[in-house]
Amino acid sequence: MKTARPFILAFTMGVTLALQAIAETQADMAQYGAYPANYKEIVMQWLNKQLIDPDSARIEWNGEPKPADLGRNGEHLYGYLVNFTVDARNRFGGYTGKQQHAVLIRNGEVIKGLGFGY
Repeated sequence: MKTARPFILAFTMGVTLALQAIAETQADMAQYGAYPANYKEIVMQWLNKQLIDPDSARIEWNGEPKPADLGRNGEHLYGYLVNFTVDARNRFGGYTGKQQHAVLIRNGEVIKGLGFGY
């Protein structure tokens, strides 16, 4: 019976840690929204509305989406930040060169764009 105590203690600690991880994941989803596994598609759909010639866009993704708070002055704006560079044609038909941009995605849609003049 004494040899079972360490196993019972380890099992109890494991269950406690698992429940804590589940609670943290639920809190993250409540704060940041669901992780955007299809972030490239979401960004491309958004870029179609932002760029003059979206078909010419050359995108380089700079890592996976990361949880972020882009709020200001004590107000929060939670979501997943996606960083990328874009090289696309302007209205004169020339490529603009690689430019750094980012978007904040929450619940499957872009809620804030960075590097596009706003």
